[in-house]
Amino acid sequence: MLDVQGLECRYGRIPALAGVSLTVADGELVALVGANGAGKTTLLKALSGVQPVHRGTIRFDGRDVGDSHARQRVQMGIIQVPEGRQVFAPMTVQENLELGAFARGSQDSISRVFELFPALQEKRNELAGNLSGGQQQMLAIGRALMGQPRLLLLDEPSMGLAPKLVAEIFARVAELKAQGTTILLVDQNARAALSIADRGYVMETGRIVLDGAADELLHDPRCSRPTWGCDFPTKGRR
Repeated sequence: MLDVQGLECRYGRIPALAGVSLTVADGELVALVGANGAGKTTLLKALSGVQPVHRGTIRFDGRDVGDSHARQRVQMGIIQVPEGRQVFAPMTVQENLELGAFARGSQDSISRVFELFPALQEKRNELAGNLSGGQQQMLAIGRALMGQPRLLLLDEPSMGLAPKLVAEIFARVAELKAQGTTILLVDQNARAALSIADRGYVMETGRIVLDGAADELLHDPRCSRPTWGCDFPTKGRR
């Protein structure tokens, strides 16, 4: 479904991505892990069409989408859940979800969101800004699902959440995968991300330095390198 080859992005003269190549097959859940500043978010922004690409190709369903604007990519089904949730705080849960359906989706999608996240149905008339961090993350994912994504890009869904909430969010992501949603998951919590993924990539300073089956990466001693930022808990760590 997604084929990225030799992708390069820059911020001025500073390279952010240096020849990144990866693929995501239809129905796969692929994890992209690495330290803060490795270039993971820049990659997702490039895939979404909000970060200019200096060199390389992005193909979606066999079509080169490099010249397509962000709105066009949403209409194709490439939908991103941004880092930091970015819900519309002064609007209700219901209104946030309805906005998610604006460009592509259907209001009928809301029943699927409430089935996946029952807490959102209970709080559908509350302001999004009054929700807990975990509930806001659920809302951000639900808002993306309203657009009926063919490729769901998840950027750091575990950020700032307690371990119990991280487990709940990742369980819901695994459920989406089981339902057939194709997902590219970016997260610093490598163990949580790889534990639900089919395949994984490790990123460092704008490059892919390791890739393979998720189970293999989970047990690969190279993933414990501090500079790779893989958050594998060690004995005594909290």
